[in-house]
Amino acid sequence: MAVEEKEKKTKSPPPGSEEGDDEEEIIEEGSGGAPAWVTTFADLVTLLMVFFILLFAMGTIEDEKWRQIKESLREALGTAQIPEAGTRQGLDVIQSQIQEEASIKAIDEVGAMVAKEIEEIASEVEEFVYKNKLAGQVEVSSDERGAVITISDVVLFPPGSSGITPEGARVIRQIFALLKQFHYNVKIEGHTDDTPIHTDQYPSNWELSASRAARVARMFIQEGFSPNRLTIEGFAQYRPKVPNTNPKNRAINRRIEIVYQRGSIKKRMVDLLRRQPPG
Repeated sequence: MAVEEKEKKTKSPPPGSEEGDDEEEIIEEGSGGAPAWVTTFADLVTLLMVFFILLFAMGTIEDEKWRQIKESLREALGTAQIPEAGTRQGLDVIQSQIQEEASIKAIDEVGAMVAKEIEEIASEVEEFVYKNKLAGQVEVSSDERGAVITISDVVLFPPGSSGITPEGARVIRQIFALLKQFHYNVKIEGHTDDTPIHTDQYPSNWELSASRAARVARMFIQEGFSPNRLTIEGFAQYRPKVPNTNPKNRAINRRIEIVYQRGSIKKRMVDLLRRQPPG
């Protein structure tokens, strides 16, 4: 017993020794919690987590708003395909749709203006025909070429010739005085029937039809029409209005057509629209 008590006393460090002081210091340090830098690091991690949560929340809200915009666009624009991608792609679609609608609107507006102008030309000619009792000799219509004024060759030319008769010259001057208010390009077309012609001056109906168109064009120029806005064409017998089956139909096919060209009218209307202030 005396030996054991002696060993215990030997193992226990005496009070005030260095070994005892170290154990006390270790106990005191452990009892104070984590170091100060851990707290700062935890705050930083928490802030980063909050930041990313906010980003995620904002992205979710943007997607929801875009879904609502897409539905509105489908209803307003009548299109079933609105991009699922980001807002920029969606805005490109909107801009493209707006530009397309503006182009369609402009085309419709120009088309309406052209149709109205052609109708105005036709109305003026119809009134002229009525006042001068030229029904059956001068008529007006419209087609893909534009406003077409048709003059029978009976009024203008002797048979087989391109020399304009006095009565034909009078009619052309009257028509020119009426139409000079319309500043568009004009094409003068010559047409014959299928009766063959073989002369030194006119070897075929090609020469006859072209010569007749040229004579009318020359009269227009003499009256003051700008040569820059005139063209002529001769079609011989190859553009008949009716089949060349009898003398009456052949008389209908022998004609001069004065065409106020649709393309020229359209170009002028586009220029007028461009000059208008936006609004």
